[in-house]
Amino acid sequence: RFLLIELGDYAESITAERVKRVIRGYGEGKRKAKGTGGTFGFYELGPVLMEQGRINEAVDVEELRRFVFFTETRQGLPPVSPEEPYLLGTYLEQAYYFYYEHEQTTWLNEAFLSTMKTRAERYVIYADGCSLSADELAARHITFKKIPRDIMRV
Repeated sequence: RFLLIELGDYAESITAERVKRVIRGYGEGKRKAKGTGGTFGFYELGPVLMEQGRINEAVDVEELRRFVFFTETRQGLPPVSPEEPYLLGTYLEQAYYFYYEHEQTTWLNEAFLSTMKTRAERYVIYADGCSLSADELAARHITFKKIPRDIMRV
């Protein structure tokens, strides 16, 4: 098994074809090389999620949600609940929320807390800002995490 990373624009046309030949074998007669067997997958990277420590606003929100939930839990993202669009999911008695909107600042406040339907022992909530005090967060078992955006927009 191996992972090959190619930065050139010839990865699909040249590099991938060479790897396929190694797998199935190549050459003729005395110069024939037996293939290694196996399978091959070719993948292209999508846009970067973070640029200079900030969210890339061009990235699809669903990709950001998958990234945040996986980073927190090392689990795949469950389906979105229409009743709680900002809920990422729960894991080990903890609920994870990603209160994010493109081009709009979000605040963890009483109004947002009133929209939360999922009950858990602890909460991790991402938002642009928080108007709750440290004592209020502690009393509700909430860990607030600031969404890394351009400081000028928040």
